[in-house]
Amino acid sequence: METSQQMDSSERRKTARRIFESAVQGVLPERLISGAVSLRENELNILRTKHQLRPDQKIHVFGSGKASVNMAKSLLSLLKDRIADGIIVSNQADDYDLPPLKLVQGSHPVPDDKSISAAELLIDGLSCLTSDDFFIYLLSGGSSALIEKPIHALTLEEMQETTRLLLHNSVPIQEINVVRKHLSLVKGGRLGQCTKASGAVLVISDVIDDDLSVIGSGPLFFDPSTYQQCREILEHAAIWDKIPAIVRKTIIDGEKGNIPETPKQPKNTVSHYLLGTNRTALEHARKTAIESGLDTHIMSSSLCGEAREVAKVLLAIARNISKYNEPFESPVCLLFGGETTVTVQGTGRGGRNQELALAALAEIGRQDNILILCGGTDGIDGNSTAAGAIADSNVFLEASLQELSIPAFLADNDANTFFGAVGGLLETGSTGTNVMDITVIIIDKEIL
Repeated sequence: METSQQMDSSERRKTARRIFESAVQGVLPERLISGAVSLRENELNILRTKHQLRPDQKIHVFGSGKASVNMAKSLLSLLKDRIADGIIVSNQADDYDLPPLKLVQGSHPVPDDKSISAAELLIDGLSCLTSDDFFIYLLSGGSSALIEKPIHALTLEEMQETTRLLLHNSVPIQEINVVRKHLSLVKGGRLGQCTKASGAVLVISDVIDDDLSVIGSGPLFFDPSTYQQCREILEHAAIWDKIPAIVRKTIIDGEKGNIPETPKQPKNTVSHYLLGTNRTALEHARKTAIESGLDTHIMSSSLCGEAREVAKVLLAIARNISKYNEPFESPVCLLFGGETTVTVQGTGRGGRNQELALAALAEIGRQDNILILCGGTDGIDGNSTAAGAIADSNVFLEASLQELSIPAFLADNDANTFFGAVGGLLETGSTGTNVMDITVIIIDKEIL
C-alpha cells in the first residue's frame, strides 16, 4: 500500500488505532499459550523444553496477574483432563468458573484483605504438593498487588501506605517491587520456597528488560536485591521518614540480618518461560503499520521517565522529522514501548498514558501532520477506565473552542476529563493481557 499523499486526520486516527489494536492482539494469552505449550501423550512441551509426566500424572495449576484468567482458560483448552486442580488470582470479579480451577479476586494497584486471602490460598495449595507432583504457575503483571502476605509484624495498612507513597512519588516499578519483595512472604522467591513440587512458570512480562526477578515481584524466582537497596530507594524518593515506623524497623532489621533475606539462588526444580513481552507487541504493531503503507521503526521497548518530560522528547523527534526529514523521511511511524511514571500532585482522573498524550498535545498545538497515541496494553490506564488517549491538532483545536487549559488539566493530573471532553480517549475495555504500554507516533508529510 502506497502512502505518498498526506492522510486526512480521520484516516490517521483509524490507522493509529489499528496499529495499537494489533499490538494488543499479538500478546493475548490465548495466542501466547497456544504457541508455546503442547501435550503429546505424557510429554509436556513448553517452548523447546520437554517435561516428562507419568502416565497417570495430573498437573496442578496456579496463577496470578491481570492475564492469569485468560492464560488459565487457554491452558485448560490444551491440557483438558490432565489438569488436577489449582488457584487463579485475578484483578476482576469473574462471574464464571473454570473447573477444576478456583478463581479468586485480589486487589490492584494497592493490596487489601482479598490479596492476603488469595496469597494464603496459594501458599496452602503449593505447600500441599509433594516432590512427586508437578505444577504450572501462570504469572503476569499485577501480581505484586493481587497476592500479598506481610512479613514480620507488619499490618496490611502499613504495607498499603508504603505502596501508596511509592506509587505517588514517581518511583519506577522495578524499585517499587524491590521494596515490596522485602516486606512480603510471597514475593522475591519466597512463595516458591513453600513447595516441594517441581514446576514451570509461564510468564507474560510487564516490566522493562523482562527481568524475571521483577515481573510480579518474582514469587517463584530468586531475588538479587537486598534490604539495603530498599532503604536506598526510599531515601532517594525522599519518603524514608514518611513510611510507617514498623516498615523502617523491618528494613533495618533486615539490613542487620535479624530477618532472613529473600532467596539468592534459583530453585533447580522450578523453570521459568518467558512467553510474551512488550517487544512481542511492538513487532505485531510494526507489521500492521507497514501494511498500512508507513515506513515504520521500533525506536525502543524501554521507554521510561516522567510522562510529561518524555512527551517533550518524543515530540522534539517528531518535529525534527517533520521539518528536516531527519533521521527518517515522512510519512513515517515511530513505535515506542515501556512504562513512564507520573508524580501525582492533583486530584483528577487519568494515568501515565493519558498524561503523556496531554503533555504531547501541548507540543503538537496546531501542527496538523503529527499524531500520537499512547495506550496501556491491559486496557486500563491509572485510575480511569480508558486505555490511553490520542492527541493531534484536531484535539487541540477542539480544546481551544471549549477554552480548556492544558496546563491546568496537567496540574490536576486530570487528563481523562480533558480527553473525555474533546473526544480523544482510547477506550478498549480490559484486554486480559498486560505487557506495559505502546506509543504510536505518525508523522505525515507537511502541506507547505
